[in-house]
Amino acid sequence: MGMGAEFKEFAMKGSVVDLAVGVVIGAAFGKIVSSLVENIIMPPLGMAMSGVNFSDLAVVLGTGPDGKAILLKYGAFLQTVLDFLIIAFVLFLAIRGINRLKKSPEAAAPAAPPRQEVLLEEIRNLLAKR
Repeated sequence: MGMGAEFKEFAMKGSVVDLAVGVVIGAAFGKIVSSLVENIIMPPLGMAMSGVNFSDLAVVLGTGPDGKAILLKYGAFLQTVLDFLIIAFVLFLAIRGINRLKKSPEAAAPAAPPRQEVLLEEIRNLLAKR
């Protein structure tokens, strides 16, 4: 089998295509959540904290050779952490909901054994008593 045919077989597997779709949707979902955090959640949170803009929070470490300040931008980091926590929580809720939909009521209770098995167990128990 040639390398091209082997690659085609690999790329056309369902799991690879599903993974590619998941990555694309995940990237789009990440942009939506980043926008939610940056434009909707952080402004009121900043106002509640005396008008603080989280993306502007930084510590000046010094100046670079070009005369610009070297900043440790911990506010941008906090905003990214909040993005991650929101994405993780929403994914948790989505997976939890999907798992609940997958479980059928029949799967919760084990099926009763066949009548033949029940009779064989009764015969075994009667023989054991002798």
